[in-house]
Amino acid sequence: MGRDIVVATPAGPVAAWRADPPHKAAAKGAIVVIQEIFGVNAHIRSIADGYAAAGYVAVAPALFDPVARNVELRYDSDGFAEGCRLASELGFDAAIGILRATRDLLRQDGHRQIAAVGFCWGGTLAFLANTRLGLPAVSYYGARTVPVLDETLQAPMLFHFGAEDSSIPPDDIAAHRQRQPEAEVHVYPAGHGFNRDVDPAHYAPDSAADARRRTMKFLATALR
Repeated sequence: MGRDIVVATPAGPVAAWRADPPHKAAAKGAIVVIQEIFGVNAHIRSIADGYAAAGYVAVAPALFDPVARNVELRYDSDGFAEGCRLASELGFDAAIGILRATRDLLRQDGHRQIAAVGFCWGGTLAFLANTRLGLPAVSYYGARTVPVLDETLQAPMLFHFGAEDSSIPPDDIAAHRQRQPEAEVHVYPAGHGFNRDVDPAHYAPDSAADARRRTMKFLATALR
């Protein structure tokens, strides 16, 4: 279902995983899938494949390519530290440039209804894809959003958080509700990374299923 492609971006060519629905002509829309700090790995590719199976064209650009290619980090302390380093080296502005180029590629392919769905670091980028690129967006446990939370939404927005996520304390979740009252916010009895089904230490299947159900409902409405 999925295949490797290349996206031309202001930072140079960037690899991406593209997944198309079984019947491409009947696609419901397109989704830019935004990676965690661990790279476009098997987990992110499987998420894109899942959206394709549900009828969406999904593209996950390898955001770290301008600073390090073929990044697929382990879910451990060393992987986390390296992912944080790469995210800092890349910076939000360059990442948004890659997301813009991915959006434009999908538009050139004939898609006009495009959303962004991001996880962890990508969850914050999903919010910025809304405020800066005008895409309806779904943010899963984006822990770096508070400093940019006063940016103006340009499209529908959905946030998913874990009540037991130490990186996103209750005050931060409350700030999302207070400073973005038009956004939809849901909190689950889980910790950070609860959608990460390849990581037993973090995966919370019931919360992941509830979040996916809400995400699919959101996408169906936002991309109508």
